[in-house]
Amino acid sequence: MNNAVRPDLHRDPHASLPPEGAFAALGRPGGDSGRYAIHPMYLFRWEPSQTAHVLLYPEGIVKLNETAGEILKRCDGARTVDQLIAELQALYPDEPARVEAGVLTFLEVFRAKGWIRRQA
Repeated sequence: MNNAVRPDLHRDPHASLPPEGAFAALGRPGGDSGRYAIHPMYLFRWEPSQTAHVLLYPEGIVKLNETAGEILKRCDGARTVDQLIAELQALYPDEPARVEAGVLTFLEVFRAKGWIRRQA
């Protein structure tokens, strides 16, 4: 069973965010209308015994921290990346630029791990 997850997924939600301006080079002037959904091979749910959101898959389980859970629960194929970012910025209003950068980082990591897929 492979429970390996990036270590920063298990830290304080704000500690895992990259420094402000880390993604300035991406320049998102037009925004991002892309949509992501959880890959059907994974089951995302709240697990009371873990007191956390988890991703279940045939080979194991991934325990997510609060921030990762908040991002993944919004990867429903209906919300755009911009909508997802706006919702998270409302949830964590102190540092909107860091929240945006953190969401973009997490989406890239989740996509690379195969947990989410970009929708057409």
